[in-house]
Amino acid sequence: MKTPFFASFIIFIIWLSYELSKTRRRSAQEQNIYWEREAAANNTRRKPLDNLDYIHIPFDSLPMDIMKEDETVAECHQTLHYLAESPIVNFTGYSNTDLKLKYGAPNIDLLTRYDQNYTTLVRALQKWAEKLYKSGYSAQARQILEFAVSTNTDVSGTYRILASIYSREGNNEGIRQLLERANNLQSASRNAIVRTLQEFGQ
Repeated sequence: MKTPFFASFIIFIIWLSYELSKTRRRSAQEQNIYWEREAAANNTRRKPLDNLDYIHIPFDSLPMDIMKEDETVAECHQTLHYLAESPIVNFTGYSNTDLKLKYGAPNIDLLTRYDQNYTTLVRALQKWAEKLYKSGYSAQARQILEFAVSTNTDVSGTYRILASIYSREGNNEGIRQLLERANNLQSASRNAIVRTLQEFGQ
């Protein structure tokens, strides 16, 4: 009875050793590829940034007069006015290596700052819209959220609240378009956002 068990154990050990060796080789290969790309990125010369997809805040089409005395709303307004003086670009889905390869290593600090501005923007928009939505200003919240979505935000709450507004308005086409845009997001949050929107679609 011991011989079959021992033979099976030996086979398992051989298989395990093979799998571990394969995993180590794959990991080493992936690390080599990463460092090769990083070395190439660090040697990429500065490139012009004129054609970046800069985001401009459309103050004229946003509900700037609604609840403007509210502390939370006023804080969001202040953030938006500050950001309006700075370049804003959404680089969600890009690694630093990707950015250096595409735009040049000397630009990485600028690009990081532009992306940080974008993160600050979409968080402020979400906070502002949520405040108006909870205060009964659904139409005005919709304006803010639609602008946020137009920038390809990956803030899940933005899609959830906007889908809720569309659902109450009977705007099934709006939900369909939201789902289409969410499916094209280059973000780790994409699948969660899509699942949320699919529930509204049902």
